[in-house]
Amino acid sequence: MSRPHRIALVAALLAAAAPAWALYKVIGPDGSVTYTDRPPAASNARITSIGRNGESTPLGDASLPLELRQASARFPVQLYTAPDCAPCDAARTLLQQRGVPYRERRVGGDDDTLALERLTGARTVPALTIGQQVLRGLSPADWNSYLDAAGYPRESKLPRSWQPPAVTPLVESAPARGPAAPAPEPAPAPPPPVDEGGLRF
Repeated sequence: MSRPHRIALVAALLAAAAPAWALYKVIGPDGSVTYTDRPPAASNARITSIGRNGESTPLGDASLPLELRQASARFPVQLYTAPDCAPCDAARTLLQQRGVPYRERRVGGDDDTLALERLTGARTVPALTIGQQVLRGLSPADWNSYLDAAGYPRESKLPRSWQPPAVTPLVESAPARGPAAPAPEPAPAPPPPVDEGGLRF
């Protein structure tokens, strides 16, 4: 095989292997930056995954173990609930026992209900999104299958100190305005004309 053919073959093999390569940018607590092709295990560093086209994806909460950071960066989990909903409580418990970091969104008013229908295709709670995958209604077997496929570990690896973020409404309400300005007082009526025996025009 001639040298140009060997070079072309090596270039083709490298191009074919490129999708398997991963590059990570690690920013340490002291601000030092390191680039590596191996998933870093540092838990106190900010880690970003850099794709082939240069796009970067933060690998989630640095306090989480690497396996959870990677899964939650690629397939973030959001739980949609309503007040006084026993199945919603069971859904929350399932995620907590499995150790899945999640964000909870509360469906309260009409705006929230319409937003939920746009997001999930129904007005059913609990609902779960794992990345772009939508699951309506609580089905532990289905939810666990999708969490498995997304790379979430079967047993909790969450740090004991981890707490889910505060529950937020699905639709953020408009910021409250200050108290309404008092209505201006009506102008006083002009005094009635005084009749002094003269002519009135």
